[in-house]
Amino acid sequence: MIQDGTVVRSSGFSSVLETNKVLQKTYALLAATLIFSGLTAFYAMSINAAPLGILITLVGYFGLLILTNVLKNSAWGILSVFALTGFMGYTLGPIVNMYLHNMVNGHQLVFMALSGTGIIFVALSGYALISKKDFSFMTGFIMTGAIVAFLAGLAAIFFHMAILSLAVSAAFILISSGIILIQTGAIINGGETNYVMATVTLYVSLYNIFLSLLQLLGAFNRD
Repeated sequence: MIQDGTVVRSSGFSSVLETNKVLQKTYALLAATLIFSGLTAFYAMSINAAPLGILITLVGYFGLLILTNVLKNSAWGILSVFALTGFMGYTLGPIVNMYLHNMVNGHQLVFMALSGTGIIFVALSGYALISKKDFSFMTGFIMTGAIVAFLAGLAAIFFHMAILSLAVSAAFILISSGIILIQTGAIINGGETNYVMATVTLYVSLYNIFLSLLQLLGAFNRD
Protein backbone atom coordinates (compact mmCIF):
# COMPACT_ATOMS: atom_id res chain seq x y z
CA MET A 1 0.00 0.00 0.00
CA ILE A 2 2.79 2.38 0.88
CA GLN A 3 4.55 1.59 -2.37
CA ASP A 4 1.37 2.18 -4.38
CA GLY A 5 0.80 5.44 -2.56
CA THR A 6 4.33 6.49 -3.38
CA VAL A 7 3.77 5.73 -7.04
CA VAL A 8 0.61 7.82 -7.08
CA ARG A 9 2.31 10.74 -5.39
CA SER A 10 5.30 10.51 -7.71
CA SER A 11 3.03 10.45 -10.72
CA GLY A 12 1.16 13.49 -9.45
CA PHE A 13 4.41 15.33 -8.73
CA SER A 14 5.68 14.51 -12.22
CA SER A 15 2.46 15.91 -13.69
CA VAL A 16 2.90 19.14 -11.74
CA LEU A 17 6.48 19.48 -12.93
CA GLU A 18 5.42 18.94 -16.54
CA THR A 19 2.66 21.56 -16.20
CA ASN A 20 5.07 24.08 -14.69
CA LYS A 21 7.53 23.35 -17.51
CA VAL A 22 4.90 24.09 -20.17
CA LEU A 23 3.87 27.27 -18.35
CA GLN A 24 7.45 28.50 -18.03
CA LYS A 25 8.23 27.78 -21.68
CA THR A 26 5.02 29.47 -22.78
CA TYR A 27 5.72 32.66 -20.84
CA ALA A 28 9.37 32.71 -21.94
CA LEU A 29 8.45 32.32 -25.61
CA LEU A 30 5.61 34.83 -25.24
CA ALA A 31 7.98 37.42 -23.78
CA ALA A 32 10.48 36.84 -26.60
CA THR A 33 7.82 37.12 -29.30
CA LEU A 34 6.39 40.29 -27.77
CA ILE A 35 9.84 41.88 -27.88
CA PHE A 36 10.38 40.74 -31.47
CA SER A 37 6.92 41.94 -32.43
CA GLY A 38 7.68 45.31 -30.86
CA LEU A 39 10.88 45.55 -32.89
CA THR A 40 9.11 44.81 -36.17
CA ALA A 41 6.42 47.34 -35.29
CA PHE A 42 9.08 49.94 -34.55
CA TYR A 43 10.78 49.16 -37.86
CA ALA A 44 7.51 49.62 -39.74
CA MET A 45 7.00 52.91 -37.93
CA SER A 46 10.53 54.13 -38.64
CA ILE A 47 10.19 53.59 -42.39
CA ASN A 48 6.65 54.97 -42.34
CA ALA A 49 5.34 51.72 -43.86
CA ALA A 50 1.94 51.80 -45.52
CA PRO A 51 -0.86 49.58 -44.18
CA LEU A 52 -0.78 46.14 -45.79
CA GLY A 53 -4.53 46.04 -46.35
CA ILE A 54 -7.14 43.68 -44.97
CA LEU A 55 -6.63 40.95 -47.59
CA ILE A 56 -2.84 40.71 -47.27
CA THR A 57 -3.10 40.87 -43.49
CA LEU A 58 -5.63 38.03 -43.30
CA VAL A 59 -3.77 35.85 -45.81
CA GLY A 60 -0.48 36.41 -44.01
CA TYR A 61 -1.98 35.78 -40.58
CA PHE A 62 -3.93 32.63 -41.40
CA GLY A 63 -1.13 31.28 -43.62
CA LEU A 64 1.48 31.63 -40.88
CA LEU A 65 -0.97 30.36 -38.26
CA ILE A 66 -1.58 27.18 -40.28
CA LEU A 67 2.16 26.77 -40.81
CA THR A 68 2.79 27.10 -37.08
CA ASN A 69 0.13 24.51 -36.31
CA VAL A 70 1.73 22.07 -38.76
CA LEU A 71 5.23 22.62 -37.32
CA LYS A 72 4.22 22.95 -33.67
CA ASN A 73 5.97 19.74 -32.56
CA SER A 74 9.33 20.57 -34.16
CA ALA A 75 12.03 23.19 -33.74
CA TRP A 76 10.73 24.83 -36.91
CA GLY A 77 7.55 25.59 -34.99
CA ILE A 78 9.41 28.15 -32.89
CA LEU A 79 10.70 29.89 -36.01
CA SER A 80 7.19 29.98 -37.46
CA VAL A 81 5.93 31.57 -34.22
CA PHE A 82 8.47 34.36 -34.63
CA ALA A 83 7.49 34.71 -38.29
CA LEU A 84 3.83 35.01 -37.31
CA THR A 85 4.33 37.44 -34.43
CA GLY A 86 6.88 39.46 -36.41
CA PHE A 87 4.42 39.81 -39.25
CA MET A 88 1.64 40.86 -36.89
CA GLY A 89 3.97 43.33 -35.21
CA TYR A 90 4.78 44.82 -38.60
CA THR A 91 1.06 45.32 -39.28
CA LEU A 92 0.83 47.29 -36.03
CA GLY A 93 3.42 49.85 -37.14
CA PRO A 94 1.24 51.80 -39.61
CA ILE A 95 -1.72 51.69 -37.21
CA VAL A 96 0.26 53.09 -34.29
CA ASN A 97 1.80 55.71 -36.59
CA MET A 98 -1.67 56.84 -37.58
CA TYR A 99 -2.58 57.54 -33.96
CA LEU A 100 0.74 59.20 -33.17
CA HIS A 101 0.66 61.52 -36.17
CA ASN A 102 -3.05 62.23 -36.54
CA MET A 103 -4.16 62.74 -32.95
CA VAL A 104 -2.93 65.42 -30.56
CA ASN A 105 -2.81 62.98 -27.64
CA GLY A 106 -1.76 60.01 -29.76
CA HIS A 107 1.23 59.11 -27.58
CA GLN A 108 -0.99 59.09 -24.51
CA LEU A 109 -3.57 56.86 -26.21
CA VAL A 110 -0.95 54.33 -27.31
CA PHE A 111 0.53 54.25 -23.81
CA MET A 112 -2.92 53.79 -22.25
CA ALA A 113 -3.72 50.94 -24.66
CA LEU A 114 -0.41 49.23 -23.88
CA SER A 115 -0.89 49.70 -20.14
CA GLY A 116 -4.47 48.48 -20.28
CA THR A 117 -3.43 45.39 -22.22
CA GLY A 118 -0.73 44.61 -19.69
CA ILE A 119 -3.07 45.09 -16.73
CA ILE A 120 -5.74 42.87 -18.26
CA PHE A 121 -3.25 40.10 -19.02
CA VAL A 122 -1.61 40.16 -15.59
CA ALA A 123 -4.97 40.25 -13.79
CA LEU A 124 -6.51 37.40 -15.79
CA SER A 125 -3.38 35.24 -15.74
CA GLY A 126 -2.97 35.84 -12.03
CA TYR A 127 -6.56 34.84 -11.36
CA ALA A 128 -6.21 31.67 -13.43
CA LEU A 129 -2.92 30.74 -11.75
CA ILE A 130 -4.22 31.35 -8.23
CA SER A 131 -7.67 29.80 -8.65
CA LYS A 132 -6.42 26.88 -10.80
CA LYS A 133 -9.91 26.68 -12.27
CA ASP A 134 -10.77 24.90 -15.49
CA PHE A 135 -12.39 27.45 -17.81
CA SER A 136 -12.98 25.02 -20.68
CA PHE A 137 -16.75 25.32 -20.14
CA MET A 138 -16.48 28.77 -21.76
CA THR A 139 -14.91 27.45 -24.98
CA GLY A 140 -18.09 26.97 -27.02
CA PHE A 141 -19.47 30.40 -26.12
CA ILE A 142 -16.13 32.15 -26.73
CA MET A 143 -15.53 30.47 -30.10
CA THR A 144 -19.04 31.31 -31.28
CA GLY A 145 -18.61 34.91 -30.16
CA ALA A 146 -15.22 35.12 -31.91
CA ILE A 147 -16.69 33.97 -35.23
CA VAL A 148 -19.60 36.39 -34.98
CA ALA A 149 -17.31 39.27 -33.98
CA PHE A 150 -14.90 38.47 -36.81
CA LEU A 151 -17.66 38.51 -39.43
CA ALA A 152 -19.14 41.67 -37.92
CA GLY A 153 -15.71 43.27 -38.02
CA LEU A 154 -15.36 42.50 -41.72
CA ALA A 155 -18.82 43.99 -42.33
CA ALA A 156 -17.85 47.12 -40.40
CA ILE A 157 -14.72 47.52 -42.56
CA PHE A 158 -16.33 46.96 -45.94
CA PHE A 159 -19.49 48.96 -45.20
CA HIS A 160 -17.75 51.70 -43.16
CA MET A 161 -19.97 51.25 -40.09
CA ALA A 162 -18.18 53.09 -37.30
CA ILE A 163 -20.62 52.19 -34.52
CA LEU A 164 -20.48 48.49 -35.41
CA SER A 165 -16.69 48.69 -35.47
CA LEU A 166 -16.64 50.03 -31.91
CA ALA A 167 -19.04 47.31 -30.78
CA VAL A 168 -16.78 44.69 -32.35
CA SER A 169 -13.76 46.18 -30.56
CA ALA A 170 -15.54 45.93 -27.21
CA ALA A 171 -16.57 42.35 -28.02
CA PHE A 172 -13.01 41.36 -28.93
CA ILE A 173 -11.73 42.63 -25.59
CA LEU A 174 -14.19 40.37 -23.78
CA ILE A 175 -13.59 37.42 -26.10
CA SER A 176 -9.80 37.71 -25.92
CA SER A 177 -9.98 38.00 -22.14
CA GLY A 178 -11.99 34.78 -22.05
CA ILE A 179 -9.42 33.07 -24.29
CA ILE A 180 -6.61 34.07 -21.92
CA LEU A 181 -8.49 32.47 -19.03
CA ILE A 182 -9.23 29.32 -21.02
CA GLN A 183 -5.67 28.93 -22.30
CA THR A 184 -3.99 29.62 -18.97
CA GLY A 185 -6.41 27.29 -17.20
CA ALA A 186 -5.70 24.59 -19.78
CA ILE A 187 -1.95 24.84 -19.18
CA ILE A 188 -2.33 24.70 -15.41
CA ASN A 189 -4.70 21.72 -15.49
CA GLY A 190 -2.72 19.77 -18.08
CA GLY A 191 -5.12 20.30 -20.96
CA GLU A 192 -2.49 22.13 -23.02
CA THR A 193 0.92 20.51 -23.41
CA ASN A 194 2.22 22.34 -26.49
CA TYR A 195 3.81 25.64 -25.48
CA VAL A 196 4.17 26.77 -29.09
CA MET A 197 0.42 26.87 -29.72
CA ALA A 198 -0.22 28.19 -26.20
CA THR A 199 2.11 31.10 -26.96
CA VAL A 200 0.35 31.85 -30.25
CA THR A 201 -3.06 31.82 -28.55
CA LEU A 202 -1.97 34.23 -25.82
CA TYR A 203 -0.13 36.50 -28.26
CA VAL A 204 -3.12 36.83 -30.59
CA SER A 205 -5.32 37.60 -27.60
CA LEU A 206 -2.97 40.37 -26.47
CA TYR A 207 -2.76 41.71 -30.03
CA ASN A 208 -6.55 41.90 -30.28
CA ILE A 209 -6.93 43.51 -26.86
CA PHE A 210 -4.34 46.19 -27.67
CA LEU A 211 -5.88 47.05 -31.04
CA SER A 212 -9.40 47.08 -29.61
CA LEU A 213 -8.43 49.30 -26.68
CA LEU A 214 -6.59 51.64 -29.03
CA GLN A 215 -9.61 51.95 -31.30
CA LEU A 216 -12.01 52.55 -28.41
CA LEU A 217 -9.75 55.10 -26.75
CA GLY A 218 -9.21 56.87 -30.05
CA ALA A 219 -12.95 57.03 -30.73
CA PHE A 220 -13.80 58.39 -27.30
CA ASN A 221 -11.05 61.02 -27.49
CA ARG A 222 -12.09 62.51 -30.81
CA ASP A 223 -13.46 66.06 -30.87
